Amino acid sequence: MTDVALFRWGLVGASDIADTRVIPAIRALGQRISAVSSGSGYHADDFAARNGIPSVHTDLAELLARDDIDGVYISSVNERHLDQAKAAATAGKHVLCEKPIAVTVSDASAMTDFCRDRGVTLAINHHLPAMETHRKIRELVASGAIGRPLSVAIRNTGLLPEHLAGWRLGSGPGAGIVLDIATHDASVTEHLLGLRPVEVAAVTVAHGERPSESADTSVAVVRYENDVIASFHDSYATPFARSLAEVHGTAGSIRAPEIMTPDPIGEVSLVDARGERRVDVEDRGNAYERTIRAFVAASGGEGAPIVDGETATRALSVATAIQTSSRSGERVRL
Repeated sequence: MTDVALFRWGLVGASDIADTRVIPAIRALGQRISAVSSGSGYHADDFAARNGIPSVHTDLAELLARDDIDGVYISSVNERHLDQAKAAATAGKHVLCEKPIAVTVSDASAMTDFCRDRGVTLAINHHLPAMETHRKIRELVASGAIGRPLSVAIRNTGLLPEHLAGWRLGSGPGAGIVLDIATHDASVTEHLLGLRPVEVAAVTVAHGERPSESADTSVAVVRYENDVIASFHDSYATPFARSLAEVHGTAGSIRAPEIMTPDPIGEVSLVDARGERRVDVEDRGNAYERTIRAFVAASGGEGAPIVDGETATRALSVATAIQTSSRSGERVRL
């Protein structure tokens, strides 16, 4: 059995999510972070000092040449993911990459194929399928508790904190609500249903009071296999909207407020002919720790990542189809 505590990390990118979520999860599992790499030496030095990371590199090749790194966590800007993942795989390092996997489906497929061909594990940090609330919903759907699934509704809304605005409201290739949030919706929906997306229609707009060069609000309808319909409402501009996930079937419905957040909160309720009742969620745990534990085990030949490259590529294909549909006003087949 793989000893997850022996895994040694190199961080590619000195990001907020690394700082607030991934580093604490790595440390909680007893693993070591050997070094961090960032294009900004000053930023990387501050990041490393704040997080107790012993070595800093501004040259990715130097980090990848180290023999005290088993795998990397990539959390740089989205458009750099492919090149950095390929460099890591070439160096024989396993790759945990932040979502979205890339900014184009072709890049995502190339990353997946490249890592597979080099014999390294690729996982994508879509953390929500690792949440116990989401696992419980998947179990209910698979058990037939709601009959034949008919539709899914996801509301992934809130107010984007000022310190996270940056590139998200810019004009870069990875900017905007769709690649940031709709990819979550798509990864969650495929996980809950066990079905693949088929077709997308969408509208995106800029609703927020802050200047934005990209869409901060999106509403999409996605048809999945078996004609299951999903609706995704995503927004950076609604400060008092609570996140929500619902799954409706021929014999019941599941309602789960506040389960689209990074924290293990929210409730799951089942409504059917017997009425509404809360579903017990026994072990909420930490989704980032679960994601990392599964990734490290997979890198040792045990099991599989919670979200692999193929699944993340399909989530990205939904997001890019949302963008295309919004521009064209037409449905997009996947």
